[in-house]
Amino acid sequence: QVQLVESGGGLVQAGGSLRLSCAAAGGTFSSYTMGWLRQAPGKEREFVASISWSGGSTAYADSVKGRFTISRDNAKNTVYLLMNSLKPEDTAVYYCAGYSSTAFSVRIRPPADFKSWGQGTQVTVSS
Repeated sequence: QVQLVESGGGLVQAGGSLRLSCAAAGGTFSSYTMGWLRQAPGKEREFVASISWSGGSTAYADSVKGRFTISRDNAKNTVYLLMNSLKPEDTAVYYCAGYSSTAFSVRIRPPADFKSWGQGTQVTVSS
């Protein structure tokens, strides 16, 4: 399994932007479907976005569609989440996660489907 380390979280005002990064080590990153999930205080962990091994297919939760963009660079073993037009309800710990799959398309998946996880990075959006 790959080991994942997130970075890029922080405090931002509503309407602002942040870009999260997730660096992978060990395992074959290019054969992993990767995703971002989040957990707000008192809430269950939820799916945010995922991207296929090739980067050719992406999926987003309705709550972030049109505002967030997931991308990956297999040469750098890194996946990104660009978050625009941030809202206070986006405040959460964001986790990078993945599972081995060479499927060409991705869809919304529950957190349990993701087998490798990072430690999480805090994103706080102030109103």
